[in-house]
Amino acid sequence: MPTRRQALALAAAGLAAPSIARAQTAAPAWRPERPIRLIVPFAPGGSNDIVGRIVAEAAGQALGQPIVVENRAGAGSVIGAELVARAAPDGYTVLINSSHSTVPAIVARVPYRTVEDFAGVAVAGFSPHVLVVDPKLPARTGPELVALLKVNPGRYNLATAGIGSGVHVAAELFRSTTGAQIEAVHYRGGGPSVSALVAGEAQVGTPTMASSIGQVRGGGLRALAVLAERRSPALPDVPSAPEAGLPKLIHEEFFPILAPAGTPAPVVASLGAAFRGAIGQSAAKLVEMAGVSPREGFETPEQVMALVREGVERYTAILRAAGVQPE
Repeated sequence: MPTRRQALALAAAGLAAPSIARAQTAAPAWRPERPIRLIVPFAPGGSNDIVGRIVAEAAGQALGQPIVVENRAGAGSVIGAELVARAAPDGYTVLINSSHSTVPAIVARVPYRTVEDFAGVAVAGFSPHVLVVDPKLPARTGPELVALLKVNPGRYNLATAGIGSGVHVAAELFRSTTGAQIEAVHYRGGGPSVSALVAGEAQVGTPTMASSIGQVRGGGLRALAVLAERRSPALPDVPSAPEAGLPKLIHEEFFPILAPAGTPAPVVASLGAAFRGAIGQSAAKLVEMAGVSPREGFETPEQVMALVREGVERYTAILRAAGVQPE
């Protein structure tokens, strides 16, 4: 019988194999002459940082130049995303940002156009968020947590990765679907928000699986539910949201990799081929280390940006239904 790691590897390889084949047979149309910056608009240790570092090394090898991860945290990813939007469209600056579609739904004055100012390169994968609590909290199930919060309104803190982050959207979805009265505290990225939970500064969180999976496995956090319709192979012992009695608490993030608008088509094509190949080669690691599953169907810039556009519409609908207006 295969081990969990072997099963994850086989599943990931099956998902990624067609992309790998295409990436290996396509001749690069552009070769960079110096290192490329991959901007992560959050602090180190969060999901974008983890996923970005996993795929950057293999993509750099394919392109013949290193891809250097550069953390530019602040304003719920707006600072880093704006840097890329304003960068020269020459292929040497790219962005990975799972909050790219959530920002315009919650930030009133975004200093760039979410779709028009970017070109789609690739999608590193998809991953559900996780409902976690401080292990010292006397709640071991979703209903127990909701009941605890309702009898103690305002007593506990809910950690997010910053205003406009996917974690913020998940937090608002938790509050709106459960009616829990809990204070949201915004940190400067997924890593700091998880650290706050482990330290007891906050007691409840809806972090990404990538940023929290190590603490969940190690016992630093107690996971009550994976915010998906089904359990995740990365955390097979954690119930899905419906199993945990929270059927409306479904929230999944995706990781678009983007270049500035106006980047020449051959450059975008070469970047896309390199990143898709890297994602395929790293599929098992992405699942095991980050709970991120690669998917087919995002081979062109248009497909990537269509996903971004659909995300803006979906997250906006979630937040408006929760009564959250842009700030």
